[in-house]
Amino acid sequence: MSLIAVVLMGCGETVPVNQSPRILAMGDSMMAWHAGSDSGISDNVEQILNEPVIDRSVVGARMIYNLPITGAMGLNIAKQYAPGNWDWIIINGGGNDLWLGCGCSRCDRRMNKMISENGRNGEIANLVSSLRRTGAQVIYVGYLRSPGVGSIIEHCRDEGNELERRISRMAQADGGVHFVSLRDLVPYGDRSFHSGDRIHPSQKASREIAKRIVGVIER
Repeated sequence: MSLIAVVLMGCGETVPVNQSPRILAMGDSMMAWHAGSDSGISDNVEQILNEPVIDRSVVGARMIYNLPITGAMGLNIAKQYAPGNWDWIIINGGGNDLWLGCGCSRCDRRMNKMISENGRNGEIANLVSSLRRTGAQVIYVGYLRSPGVGSIIEHCRDEGNELERRISRMAQADGGVHFVSLRDLVPYGDRSFHSGDRIHPSQKASREIAKRIVGVIER
């Protein structure tokens, strides 16, 4: 299956013309996982709040993505944004840039391009700032940690922790940006929070992540 076919399969929902949904979701496969079965993170947020959530997330999406056609179709997370009367924008991203984009040899350079140490500059900070200028509050969701048993992303743990430390600093500087950490969600050795690849969330984890997001919205 071609890359374009994959993107077309997961290019996300369109904003209904005759409705005014208030919650938008953007991001990569962590957000998009289980979406087709109504068990994804956004689906659960929708069910808990009884509010429509427009999910534009795409499997494989990155923060830094320069190909114009597939980028416009959603592989560039910034391009997933659709105009609307959003009160809340839920977003995640950056993991694919580190795991797939830096080849385990240029992570520091890629990290700095995404977000600076102080959380004020870079692609992530710029995107969040542009989303905030729409008047919406932004919830930035971190990543699941591996269960520590045979996960191929275990070696990226330190880089993931540093990415989220920077995102947390970004959020601390703006009362309208909220960082939801998942660092403590997975007990060591517990595989029930991951799908079979031990990277993406299980349906159970998607529900628990949604609960944390809803907790921010309800507060």
